[in-house]
Amino acid sequence: MALTGKTALVTGSTSGIGLGIADVLAHAGANVVLNGFGDNQAAVNHVARHGGRVGFHGADLTDTQQIVELFDYARRDFYSVDILVNNAGIQYVAPVEQFPVERWDAVIALNLSSVFHCTRLALPTMQARDWGRIINIASVHGSVGSAGKAAYVAAKHGVLGLTKVVALETARTGITCNALCPGWVLTPLVQQQIDARIAAGEPAEQARAALLAEKQPSQAFVTPQQLGELALFLCGAAAEQVRGAAWNIDGGWLAQ
Repeated sequence: MALTGKTALVTGSTSGIGLGIADVLAHAGANVVLNGFGDNQAAVNHVARHGGRVGFHGADLTDTQQIVELFDYARRDFYSVDILVNNAGIQYVAPVEQFPVERWDAVIALNLSSVFHCTRLALPTMQARDWGRIINIASVHGSVGSAGKAAYVAAKHGVLGLTKVVALETARTGITCNALCPGWVLTPLVQQQIDARIAAGEPAEQARAALLAEKQPSQAFVTPQQLGELALFLCGAAAEQVRGAAWNIDGGWLAQ
């Protein structure tokens, strides 16, 4: 299989986008290190069904020391991190003047600073082997804004900037760095926004349709499987000269 012998570390991978990407990479032959909260054993079992080695580390990526411990674990038990998928993220919605400072700090720490820390720790081994793939899960909000999402939008804009810098610094190596920019994916974060509409009195199906209608012309959610397949493409030889890209997978959101 395409990724046999490679190890992928996917942050925020016990559910949603991260689990979907980890599953596709494992199916392609990669060993996988999962990270996140929630039911980690269910996630491990799900990914391990493909037959490769699967590990889990529950590092809180808002804590720099725990990120170091995550990479120590990956190198000790899996020998390397060949593919890094920076996916972990949280959301908080409020107007700027009402945005709690502690929530701003938490969103920036997880959605942006952890991408920097994971990348800086992954690069030395990749450089020694002259091969690596860094895939940052950004968002359409890396390119456009939405009211109420100051911290999330700021962080995702930062992720795209960091992606470009790392791509330039590794441009003459076998390491690539790119970002995937999904629109609406039916993750727990998005479900919270649907639930808020339902709580305000909208019927469930109407709430889903209304959320999609606001932004996504296809009127369909992007799936974790689709993001996983695109990540797998970026790991392959055909994508060797895809560097610093912000790859939109958004049902036409940014085409408007």
